Amino acid sequence: MRVFRTVVSFLLLSASAFAADLKVRVVDPHSNPVADAQVSLFPFTESTPKAVLTTSGEGLVSVTGLSDERYRMQVLAPGFAPKNLDVALPQPSIFTVNLAVAGASEIVVVTATRTPVPEQESGASVSTLESGELQLMQPVATSDAVRFLPGAIVNTVGQRGGQSSLFVRGGDSRYNKVIIDGVPVNDPGGIFDFGTVPLAGADRLEFLRGAQSTLYGSDAMTSVVQVFTQTGSTESPELRFGADGGNFYTAHGYASFAGARDRFDYNFFGDQFNTEGSGINDDYSNSFQGANFGARLTDRASLRIRARHSNSRSGVQGEWKFNGQPLLPPDADARARQNNLLASAELTVATSAHWQHRATAFEYNHRTLNEDTVPDRGCDVTVFDFTDCFFRDLAHINRAGLNYQGDYIPRDWAQTTLGYEFEDENGSFNSAFTSTDVNNNPIIVGQFTHGLRLNHALFIQQRITHGRFSAVGGVRYVHNDSFGDRAVPRVALTFLALRGGARLSGTRLRFGYAQGIKEPRFEESFGISGVFPSDPNPNLKPEENRAFEAGFEQGFVGGKYAFSALYFNNQFRNQIEFTTNPIDFNGQYVNVNRSMAHGAEVVFKGHLTNRLSLDSAYNYTSTQILEAPLCTPQNFCDPLLAAGQPLIRRPRHSGSLLMNYLGSRWGANLGGSFVGRRADSDFLGLGIQHAAGYARVDLGGWYEINSHVTGYLNIENALNKRYEEVVGYPALGINFRAGFRFRFGGS
Repeated sequence: MRVFRTVVSFLLLSASAFAADLKVRVVDPHSNPVADAQVSLFPFTESTPKAVLTTSGEGLVSVTGLSDERYRMQVLAPGFAPKNLDVALPQPSIFTVNLAVAGASEIVVVTATRTPVPEQESGASVSTLESGELQLMQPVATSDAVRFLPGAIVNTVGQRGGQSSLFVRGGDSRYNKVIIDGVPVNDPGGIFDFGTVPLAGADRLEFLRGAQSTLYGSDAMTSVVQVFTQTGSTESPELRFGADGGNFYTAHGYASFAGARDRFDYNFFGDQFNTEGSGINDDYSNSFQGANFGARLTDRASLRIRARHSNSRSGVQGEWKFNGQPLLPPDADARARQNNLLASAELTVATSAHWQHRATAFEYNHRTLNEDTVPDRGCDVTVFDFTDCFFRDLAHINRAGLNYQGDYIPRDWAQTTLGYEFEDENGSFNSAFTSTDVNNNPIIVGQFTHGLRLNHALFIQQRITHGRFSAVGGVRYVHNDSFGDRAVPRVALTFLALRGGARLSGTRLRFGYAQGIKEPRFEESFGISGVFPSDPNPNLKPEENRAFEAGFEQGFVGGKYAFSALYFNNQFRNQIEFTTNPIDFNGQYVNVNRSMAHGAEVVFKGHLTNRLSLDSAYNYTSTQILEAPLCTPQNFCDPLLAAGQPLIRRPRHSGSLLMNYLGSRWGANLGGSFVGRRADSDFLGLGIQHAAGYARVDLGGWYEINSHVTGYLNIENALNKRYEEVVGYPALGINFRAGFRFRFGGS
């Protein structure tokens, strides 16, 4: 018995002696820690992972119980190039992995597959804005950044604070899923205003084009926009603050306090922007606060809590200047307000070498008020003159939910992602239209309507990468309280047809097919009261998109540059339209319209030098309304909305250009957005049927005076072009902001 215990003790001691631990630290080219990088460790001659872990705010992961042998390590960090290297154990102290700036087509993205993946293997069209680029651009709102990305058409109603919509691949402005820190922030049914969402505190923005409802559900009909907040990364606390000012009495200030120590990281930030605008009732104000807190509970579990709040107020001039013609005076009293709060808690656990689990709880609270109290430009409902009538629109939307995502990695060439989502969509809204009696006293018509949806979804996606071939396939099953059950599939294939050499470095072919869905808006499903009330329609179907795309990408100079061309085709059906009973003026929303959009995206991007990058694109989009049976003269329908017409506010020709230089002491950028003539209507009977084309150019730059002080300047619409993104609403002329930012602490 004593001999047996001796042998067991010897074996245990021997195992301990040969067991090794590996601590990995992932840093960027400036030696700053990189959080949320995926570190995969494989035995040198095997494809089965030994560990798959995610870095903490300090950029650290720890793997225990390893044997003294060689391993293959892969590091995928959003915004960087993939890193593959060999590791021989034992390693002293901490093994440091230095990531490199991504080449033209090798950047790692998250949104395309919900997990880190090199863009060229995702089978999707993804554009990104990294923290350095966002710092150069200094965008006041998300719309000011997205407009310079390939395939994005931004239409803002007026100037600062005006409602800003995004059109992608000919789709409607409600066909974009918008996610901030893992929280969906669209109104149910897809409405989203990009013009009042600050990007202060943002680390990166990803713009995914194409139908993506398989992974992201309703509203992801033609694109997904996702924003990620910065995490604290420096061992010593870092304080950053700054201020700038410009013409139109513009004032802007901001501050952040961030760091990472032991198992915790934190980032608290705030931003205040004010401007009086260029004319009457054109002021805008936005107060914004946010926080990002992370905790590494164990070597395999982490918790992250995020919150953002904004409160904005905008003057609304209304339609008044049409392609340079001031046919009406600007509205002097219309106002728009928003109050938005989002919060999320995310728990990530790696239960084995093959499984990672992510559970998220979130809530988004969105309140809006739009009102016009004085009919100073004319209102006479008896002759259908609604130019400037009394109105007061209120909306209170709340979205809360629970998400689970599991990632299973059995081999280095295969990954399965599956998940479950539950969401509670709750909304109250009121559209009060005010008329007057014979004594000119106001009469308010309208009352609050309430809507509630409890939605469930299951999804699964399989990704395979083998040799020159990669494939992504998946399906989502949706149960929606409004339209019932649906299944939406997606498949994307890529093939490296030619590996190429030093000059022509790889030719990759792409094909994708997907379906998209969009749930009805609350007003469409639950009805609304007012002068022209609509009855509820619980039988509405989701709007749908059948989308396919095909194209190629050609690399140059070892992947330093990339040229891609892609054809896309979208078939939209079951589109919702409003019909009115001409007798009692009661109406209802119904699924009757059908339209299509097809065209091409041509993109050239690359690194002209190690510090100078270029992203440019040309987009051709042809659209047509195929069916619009309710658009007749008897229904007072605008002829531009009839069958055979192109879809309004979607130009046939558009393009973008973004050049960024990021040096050690200074940086500069040049952004261009080029939009052709497009169909549009004043909807007031003035006969305006188009918006003229325009070109907008923005400039920016910063210079580091010393390690603590940096001066910067940003100029928007630098050529002082007079144009309208939405007909009747003139855009802001040349405007600039100049200021200083300060940095203390950090490491």
